[in-house]
Amino acid sequence: MAVHAVRTPGTRGGDGFAGKVAVLIAILATLGTMFGFIGSASHNNAALYKSNAAIDKTSAANAWAHYQAKSSRQNLAELAASLPGVDQGHYREQIRRYGLEKEGIRKEAERFEASSNDWNRLSEQELHRHRQWSAASVAQQVAISLAAISLLSRRTWLLVLTSAVAAFGLTLAMFAALQADPLPFTAGPLAAALGAALLTEAFRRVGRRLGNQG
Repeated sequence: MAVHAVRTPGTRGGDGFAGKVAVLIAILATLGTMFGFIGSASHNNAALYKSNAAIDKTSAANAWAHYQAKSSRQNLAELAASLPGVDQGHYREQIRRYGLEKEGIRKEAERFEASSNDWNRLSEQELHRHRQWSAASVAQQVAISLAAISLLSRRTWLLVLTSAVAAFGLTLAMFAALQADPLPFTAGPLAAALGAALLTEAFRRVGRRLGNQG
């Protein structure tokens, strides 16, 4: 008596294509989630750096206001020292003291301004990186959709497009991790996408020829 394998509803024995696409979708989903998480962290860092820049900018403004106050007092002391019948030695001492205090305040204000500029630069870098991570995450989501369509339609040529989009996103993620400058539509990511598409198409044709020979 023949023995028939029991299969669960909706499954197909030996469906290697569906299994491979399912694994691909799982990998792309993991990468997309990871890229999105890192992108969110970059956005939070950018906001924190911008806040630090604003704090230092306020401190610099307060220091410059203090500097102006000392300048006004020094000017008054210089005016008083020019008047007849006053203790000119006392006012000259005040002029000297205000000059020294102004120099210290000026250095402090310039330090706060330099720190604010540094925080702003770091914030812009994190925002740039956030855009790269976000674009990489979106590319993986698009690749997942294409892979799902190829699974439903049983069109293997869609995997070529899936590979291209996935490689595009992976390249953006690599640039973001290396803190490189390229934005989405530049030579690097596009070349990676083209290379992945050609490689996938080559594998697809080889597999088809081997299948026909078998």
